[in-house]
Amino acid sequence: MIELTGVAASYGSVKAISDITLRVGEGEAVGLLGANGAGKSTTLRTISGLLKLTSGKITFMGQDLASLLPHQITELGIAHVPEGRQVFPEMTVHENLEIGSYAPRAKIDRARSLDLVYTIFPKLAERKDQLAGTMSGGEQQMLVVGRGLMLKPRLLMLDEPSLGLSPVMCDVTFEKIQEIHKMGTSILLVEQNVSRALSLVQRAYVLEGGKVIMHGQSQDLLNNPQVQAAYLGI
Repeated sequence: MIELTGVAASYGSVKAISDITLRVGEGEAVGLLGANGAGKSTTLRTISGLLKLTSGKITFMGQDLASLLPHQITELGIAHVPEGRQVFPEMTVHENLEIGSYAPRAKIDRARSLDLVYTIFPKLAERKDQLAGTMSGGEQQMLVVGRGLMLKPRLLMLDEPSLGLSPVMCDVTFEKIQEIHKMGTSILLVEQNVSRALSLVQRAYVLEGGKVIMHGQSQDLLNNPQVQAAYLGI
């Protein structure tokens, strides 16, 4: 579905990622793992066009993304749910969700997508008239994932969805992501909770210093002594 080959990107003169090569297949869930500053969020920002690549190639469904603007990439069906639960606080839950379906391909099915989101996240249906800024952190996380689903994404990219959540809300969030994946949506997941991430995805890539240092099946990575020592405290 999406393939990155030798991708590099910089913030000004500072190189953030270099020679990133990875792929996500149709209907697959893939993880991006690594410590803070490893380049995980930067990789997602480069895919979504928020950061221009300086070398390499990104293709989605066979189409080169290098020349496309962020909104054009979104219209292809790539939804990016960024780190930090960026809701529109003075707008209601319902209005936040409607914004997610601004692309023409999604706007046509807005009503159906709203029904789907409210089915997956019944708490959002209960709070649809509530201002997003007055919701708890866990509820806001549901909202931003729901807003991503309003795009009718072929690929849903999630950046640290469990960050700052209580253990209970972390469990709920991962259950919902699993549910979304089972519906057939491809997932690219950035997550520092390595054990939880590897329980959800089929494969994962480990980044360090802006480069992929290893990749493999989830179970193989869980059993890898280097991964265990660096990320699992074993």
